[in-house]
Amino acid sequence: MTDEWMVLAGDFPTPTQADWDREVLKALNRRRPPGSELTIEQAIKRLTTTTVDGIEIAPLYLKPEDQKIGYPAQMPFTRGATLPNPAAPWIVAQLHEDPDVARTTEEIQADLNAGATGVWLRVDKDAIKPKDVTAVLSGVHPEAAPVCVSSVSEQAEAAEALLDFFGSCGSTAAKGNLGIDPIAESAVSGSEVDLSELAEWVAKAQAFQGVGALTVDVTCYDSAGAGDIDQLAFAIATGIEYVRALEAQGVAPSDGFTQIMFRVAVNADEFLAISRIRALRRLWARVGEVLEVPEDSRGAVQHAVTSWRILSKDDPWVNLLRATIGCFSASVGGADVITVLPHDAVYGLPTNFSRRIARNIQLVAAEECHLGAVKDPAGGAWVFESLTEQLAEKAWARVQEIEALGGMAQALTDGKVGEWVAATAADRAAKIATRKIPLTGVSMFPKQDEAPLTDFFARPSRPRYAGLAPCRDSQVFEVLRDRSRGFEAQTGKKPTVLLACLGERRDFGGREQFTTNLLLVGGIEFSAIEGPTPEQIVAAAHAGGTEEIVLASSAAVYAAQGVAAAKAAKDAGLSVWIAGRKTELGDETANDLIDGEIFDGMNVVTFLTETLDRLGVAK
Repeated sequence: MTDEWMVLAGDFPTPTQADWDREVLKALNRRRPPGSELTIEQAIKRLTTTTVDGIEIAPLYLKPEDQKIGYPAQMPFTRGATLPNPAAPWIVAQLHEDPDVARTTEEIQADLNAGATGVWLRVDKDAIKPKDVTAVLSGVHPEAAPVCVSSVSEQAEAAEALLDFFGSCGSTAAKGNLGIDPIAESAVSGSEVDLSELAEWVAKAQAFQGVGALTVDVTCYDSAGAGDIDQLAFAIATGIEYVRALEAQGVAPSDGFTQIMFRVAVNADEFLAISRIRALRRLWARVGEVLEVPEDSRGAVQHAVTSWRILSKDDPWVNLLRATIGCFSASVGGADVITVLPHDAVYGLPTNFSRRIARNIQLVAAEECHLGAVKDPAGGAWVFESLTEQLAEKAWARVQEIEALGGMAQALTDGKVGEWVAATAADRAAKIATRKIPLTGVSMFPKQDEAPLTDFFARPSRPRYAGLAPCRDSQVFEVLRDRSRGFEAQTGKKPTVLLACLGERRDFGGREQFTTNLLLVGGIEFSAIEGPTPEQIVAAAHAGGTEEIVLASSAAVYAAQGVAAAKAAKDAGLSVWIAGRKTELGDETANDLIDGEIFDGMNVVTFLTETLDRLGVAK
């Protein structure tokens, strides 16, 4: 025992920026020839990541001079609108959208009895019907478990149904949100934006102490492919539009602020997800400051939902990891309400098992990991402070663009919002296709003999809408694997490619593994022949019933054996690809023998699509 504080790193020298620079250069220049070494500026550039919407993530962050991070529950509320409550750090709200009244009623009760503390109903033509809202909520006490609804096709009906339920409970202490969000409705349905009745909904909501009328839901933009900056900007711009419309209808901004809840998506990039939640509070507080809203009403209430766009149908168990990261990000970022989508949500309506797992992700985070015990634990970590700053500045610039166009409703009507979303989605799609953005279990490390899930409830058909359409990141690869499954169902065999592995395993091992994993992404089977002669390659291809071969080896072996192997295969009418580059054959005249190259950074989607086409796999 001692009265002196123990300094855990006290026996080690304090590292400096120069020490770090030296280690970086040592690592990156290890195999570079003399005279071609990188400078520290070049090295840092290589280690810096730029997201699809221009946010730079540096390899190292240091505390800026005179940087003040502030405190939770104080302006500008970057660090949280309230002080921590470890006993109830956030509302655990499960999503319910099953139109089967009996099943949904049972699921809601099961959730609340097993740890959920809130209810979210999706009321739509393909979900719960407005007339069934009171029935499915039977036994729910809204003064203890807040209830919110959302809808695209039936917002007014859903809100009225929830008001009827609140009224039937005989208490004015109900908590929840009516889900009125005309701009999100327009974004999805393609209908005109109608803000004329916002004040009427606010008046109806104010009959209950804890009920808000309006939701600013930006998850529809995330599902369509929007980036972090646009989601943040659309949220703030929509909130401004609603407050402005309410003021024109006689509702003061101070009252309008208390009626709005933001619904945001959280994905598997915890750095940006955490920072975006923090930045939204900061920006919304600034809007409140300009409008002279009382300080204690400026904190943005946020409902964070794990992103639909990042869910995959192939290897859906990885969705549990994605959901866990999203939940972690939402809790650390300070979300007030969190919903974790079940891992089988892409297949259909979830089972009791998948709902329980989704719910328990939150309960473990709150009760065992104690993530809510500290408010804004990311505060003072300079990567989060920097990203929050970048997001806030860039999003505010986009908000100003939207305001110059006449506001969020006008920008949406003019198609500008769709253009921004489409541009980011296209950039992300290009990076996904080349695996610069990897999708675990889908574009990287796919399971060879994966069996699709069969235990789920079928979803009703989604209505056709004219607005933004949801598109998951993994869909482009799922289409390829579905083609291969269909081919196997029709023919009794999988589409197959032959790997001609030249030389010894030390020569071809790395490229063989790279190629086989690439083929599995498209559900393509492979057979391999090691150390073959040209004649054996042709015989193996014919025996395996394939006209596609891939040469795999080192540059040295390619130079010695590659041309002869490729010529024999081409003379036999086979399509020949090389794992690596054509130049490794050492003979420019042999380039015509090679149909294509397989290498890191190639467009995987194009390669697999064309390979399936050549193998006769139907689309």
